[in-house]
Amino acid sequence: MTQQQIAPALVPAFAPDGTLRASINLGNPILANRNPEGGDPAGVSVDLAYEFGRRLGVPVELVVFEKAAASVDTVKADEADLGFFAVDPARSEGLLFTAPYVLIEGSYLVAEASAVTGNEQVDREGTRISVGSGSAYDLFLTRAIEHAEIVRLQGAPAALAALREGEVEVAAGIRQLLEGEVRRAAGVRVLPGRFMVIQQAMGIPAARGTAAQEVLASFVEEMKASGFVADALERHGIKGALVAPAGQLAA
Repeated sequence: MTQQQIAPALVPAFAPDGTLRASINLGNPILANRNPEGGDPAGVSVDLAYEFGRRLGVPVELVVFEKAAASVDTVKADEADLGFFAVDPARSEGLLFTAPYVLIEGSYLVAEASAVTGNEQVDREGTRISVGSGSAYDLFLTRAIEHAEIVRLQGAPAALAALREGEVEVAAGIRQLLEGEVRRAAGVRVLPGRFMVIQQAMGIPAARGTAAQEVLASFVEEMKASGFVADALERHGIKGALVAPAGQLAA
């Protein structure tokens, strides 16, 4: 397929100082992980950042965070030029998104002995649900949960630990992470199905303008259609994520 051409006049909208600062969230292992051998993190979001920098003709600087909320705040504050986020209405102010490039399931983890067997049984009085504060599933459940209590903790590991320690009845998270927790040690299980689909997209500060948003959106569509995203997921050994279908700009 024909490679997207980026007008030189638009390059400063993405890299005003001559370097593309890409905000990378290590809290979602489907998108990026630390390189065990040192050096830059690795993952599909890192690959996309470097490819977009190559298209712009500028070097890439990775700005790395352990939590999605910190990554979002950095791009909103114009302290990074683009980021990789779950699309959510609570994040729309101050950001311009592309359509999603990857879809991820949000699921629930419960104790092996729990009487809860389905997602529909979670939202009940007396149930406590641990979440990583500011995560996509925290934002979603904040709107969706009517009866259970949401317990917000600093990151996914703390949310999983709260379940194992009996501080909550349910932990919410990315399905791949929860399945990894089941393999790590007995005593917990993942409920069947999912409570949400997390749409992972690219985003830029709103001040960069809609022309820049359209360029980035076209880049994402090309990366999906060309097989770049699928190849990156396979190369990094990622299971449990799907390449998002072709789509228009996300809300």
